Amino acid sequence: MPITYQQESVVTFEKEAKELLVQHWEEIALNKGVIKLNPDWPAYYHLEELGMLKIFTARFNERLIGYFVVICRPHLHYIDHVFAFNDVLFLNKDYRKGLTGPKLMKFAEKCLKEDGVSVMIVNTKRHKPFDSLLEWLGYKHTENIYSKLLRD
Repeated sequence: MPITYQQESVVTFEKEAKELLVQHWEEIALNKGVIKLNPDWPAYYHLEELGMLKIFTARFNERLIGYFVVICRPHLHYIDHVFAFNDVLFLNKDYRKGLTGPKLMKFAEKCLKEDGVSVMIVNTKRHKPFDSLLEWLGYKHTENIYSKLLRD
């Protein structure tokens, strides 16, 4: 069975995402000794109710293998344009070779464009970049983000 791409609800995603979320956190998260994985599921449900949350998934034989979650809203500086800001993007390591990741992102772009989104913003971790993939997909490096742990 081929890999499928779809848009899903939080209720479906939450039921199946725990294993991948843990893999994602273990691979990507910083400050693990202080900041533990603990998704605010009620906030995700609320954002979905507001029409702001979009969840795109990749599945192999109906098993969740990847996700791309974005939050969409009119930009505070540009009210006439909806921006989609990625929340989380992850693909099981077994499926990273080939086109599964790019196809998931292209599927999300298509859906978001149909929903009237003007701009997609994707952030990456410096210790796990995938800049070459983003550039191949037509994204431009437009900003840098710095962070500082303020609480132990």
